[in-house]
Amino acid sequence: MTSEPNFTNGLLEPVRAGLKRVFPGYQAPVVPVVRLSGTIGRVSRFQSGLTLAGVAPLLKKAFAMKAAPAIAISINSPGGSPVQSHLIYKRIRSLADEKEKRVLIFVEDVCASGGYMIACAGDEIIVDPASIVGSIGVVSAGFGFVDAMRKVGVERRLYTSGKAKVILDPFQPEKPEDVARLKAIQEEVHDHFIDIVRTRRGDVLARDRDEEIFSGQFWSGQTSVSLGLADRTGDLASVLREKFGDHVRTKLFSTERNFFGRKGIGSDIGAALMEKAIAEMDERALWERYRL
Repeated sequence: MTSEPNFTNGLLEPVRAGLKRVFPGYQAPVVPVVRLSGTIGRVSRFQSGLTLAGVAPLLKKAFAMKAAPAIAISINSPGGSPVQSHLIYKRIRSLADEKEKRVLIFVEDVCASGGYMIACAGDEIIVDPASIVGSIGVVSAGFGFVDAMRKVGVERRLYTSGKAKVILDPFQPEKPEDVARLKAIQEEVHDHFIDIVRTRRGDVLARDRDEEIFSGQFWSGQTSVSLGLADRTGDLASVLREKFGDHVRTKLFSTERNFFGRKGIGSDIGAALMEKAIAEMDERALWERYRL
């Protein structure tokens, strides 16, 4: 997002070529690439999406590469936990400031909601023209089973200490005051999200379209550039060659998940399979919002 000298490739590439001729052992620049893919937050007991705990070691290794001219982060996420999104965003910015590294964000299929919050940690956001970008908003969803329980003949018995302990219970009628409370919390989280976007992207955002940008809508990568949500279109390999020369190399850092999403699940295989199936349906629904 911030301006960058225009000579990175034009002047430095002949220098690199000369160094390789004079010093055969000269190594081309290596750019660490951290790939963040999936929903954000804990999915189930046996499966975790993108969390600070899982991502922090990758970021630490990537930013520890002192000779790297920049850090590339590839994002493909429909969002998820606002807390984990913010924690990952803050860790990226903290490391970038500490190590004095420029961060390049590359968007794959989707960079929406919490995924876009993380993208705001970048100094430059590069998208594919067909990427889905945006969805700057907050959503909560659930179901109500009051009528179903009445028809089946099931009686709900719930005992609490504290009258607000079970607000929005799906087995009880919805109360207007409970909904108002939830919406107030959502507004606070939404305002925080907006502050992050304005802080990081404020100098390039299309200010005359503020209401639309922060409405929760999402756009194609091409349109997101015109709105100032992204800086340009392109792909990781081409952009890195353009910035750091044809001989630039990459080193990939990516999370690894086994079938159950973590190592050592114990003997509760049946529960793991059931929870994994439910978690995958929830995750699928989140992706489906963007028709992917």
